[in-house]
Amino acid sequence: MNIVVVGSGIAGLTTALHAVDAGHRTTLVTKDALGGGCTALAQGGVAGVYGPGDSPELHAADTHTAGAGLSDAAAVDVLVHEGSARIAELIARGVAFDRDSDGTLLLGREAAHTHARIVHAGGDATGAAISNALVARVRAANIEVVEHALLVDLLAADGTVYGIRMLRDDAHVDIHADAVILATGGAGQLFAHTTNPLAATGDGIAVALRAGAEVTDLEFVQFHPTVLDAGAPFLISEAVRGEGAALVDDEGRRFVFDAHPDGELAPRDVVARAVARQASLQGASVRLDATMIGAARLAERFPTIDRVTRERGFDWAREPIPVTPAAHYLMGGIVTDLDGRTSVPGLLAAGEVARTGVHGANRLASNSLLEAAVFGARAADAVGNSAFRSQILSVSVPLSDGVCDLNLRPLTKRVERAARGPLSERSETKRVERAAGESKRPQLQQLMWGQVGLLRTRDGLAGALHTIRSWRTTTPPPSTRAEHEDANLLLVAEATASAALARTDSVGAHHLELEPALIGA
Repeated sequence: MNIVVVGSGIAGLTTALHAVDAGHRTTLVTKDALGGGCTALAQGGVAGVYGPGDSPELHAADTHTAGAGLSDAAAVDVLVHEGSARIAELIARGVAFDRDSDGTLLLGREAAHTHARIVHAGGDATGAAISNALVARVRAANIEVVEHALLVDLLAADGTVYGIRMLRDDAHVDIHADAVILATGGAGQLFAHTTNPLAATGDGIAVALRAGAEVTDLEFVQFHPTVLDAGAPFLISEAVRGEGAALVDDEGRRFVFDAHPDGELAPRDVVARAVARQASLQGASVRLDATMIGAARLAERFPTIDRVTRERGFDWAREPIPVTPAAHYLMGGIVTDLDGRTSVPGLLAAGEVARTGVHGANRLASNSLLEAAVFGARAADAVGNSAFRSQILSVSVPLSDGVCDLNLRPLTKRVERAARGPLSERSETKRVERAAGESKRPQLQQLMWGQVGLLRTRDGLAGALHTIRSWRTTTPPPSTRAEHEDANLLLVAEATASAALARTDSVGAHHLELEPALIGA
C-alpha cells in the first residue's frame, strides 16, 4: 500500500519506520527540515520504565488523576502496557538514554508522578536524542522524504481520503495514497507565549476540520508553568522541580502550596494557574529557586538549561530565575480510535495532532513522547489490516493531468474542481491580494492569550469567538505559506474558543474564573 505520513516528530518518524518495515511504500512529508518540530526541543523524558514498587497500573492511575477523570481507560491501558516495548524499540534504534555506572537506566520523577519511572537522554536533551536517532533511521530506510512542504489540504472522493495537497517551492503538488497519517503536532502558535516552534500552526487539525473529521477537547490546552521570562521563550523542564527546585514569590515564599498540597509537584494546570495569579498579584515574574540542587548537579543533570540560563545572564546555582507560563501542549485534536483511525475513511492521526483519549483534561508529564511512539506504531500497523483495506478499496479515486505521482513532479496548473479537489478549496477567481503586513496573527495570539488562555471567563470567550469569526469572514483565501498558516490558526482558534465556551464547568486545563458580577453572590 502507498502510505503518506505528514510530520517528522517522534510520531511521524515512528509511524514511517513501522510502515516501511511492514512493506508499505512510504512517503514522509515534513513542513520544514526532517526532524523539525517539538520533539527535538523536548527536555522532559519518556515515562514507562517501572522500578521496584511501581507498575503499569500505578502509571495508569497517575495518568487518570492528571486527566481529571476524563482520560479514556482503554487508551491509557494501551499506553502503559505497550510503552515499555516502544522505549526498548527507541533504544534499539539508537537512543542513548542516561544510565548509571552499572548500566542501569536512570529513572526520574516529574510532577504528578507517584514514582520515578521517566527515562531521559543527555540530561535535558531527550527530545534531541530521540529525533536524531530516528531521523538517521529514516534517512537509511527506503522512505521517500519530502522536506519544506506545507500540508494544504486533503484529497477526497466519496467521503474517503485518498491523498494530500501540499505547497512546495511555491507550487502545489498532490500525492495520492491509500492512507494518510497525520502527525503534524499541535497549535502552540495560537498564543502569544508558547514553547512551540514557529511551525506549530495547527495545520493537521485545520485540514481535518475542513474534511469533516471529528475533532474534540480543543479547550484543553496545557500551559507549561516554567518558561524563562527573559528573552525568547525557553522551557525550564519540570524535571528541575522534580529534583527539588521551588517556585517562590517576591518574598521567597513557596506560594504554590496555597493552591495544592503537592506544591510544585502538583498537576501542571494547577501550578501554571498559581504562577499566573501570583505574577499578576505582585506585578512581576515569580522565581524558580534551584540553588539547593547545587552547581555541579545542575550542570550534570541539566546541561542545556545550565548553558542557556548562563548565556542570558543568570547563575541559577546562586540565584532564583524569573519564569512565566506558556502554551505547551494540546490535549485535544482529531478523534482517533486505539489504532489511529479517524472518523474519515483513509485518514489516520498520531501524536499531538490526535486525540486518543489518553490525556483527558490535562496531560501527565512525560506521557506525550510515549503516546506518540505507542500510537504512531499502532496507526502504521492498522493500515495493513483487512478492515482498513476493505474500507478504502471501494473508493473510486479521481485522476487528473494536474496531479503528480510519488516522483513529486510539481503541478503545471492549479486543480480547481470543487467536487474532486481538496475538501476545503474555495474559488479563487476573485481572490483579493493581501496588503503587505495584513496578517492578523499577532492580534490573534494576544486575543487567545488574554481570553482563551490560562484564566478564562464566559464573557471573554464569547467576545474572542465573535472577533475570530469576524476576522475569518474578512480574510481572503490563502496563497502563500504564511497565509495558509494564518488561515489554519484562525480556524483552529474558532474551534478552540467554541469548545471552551461550550464547556461550562472548570476541569483540568480548562478553567473558568468567577465572573465579576457573580463574586460575592
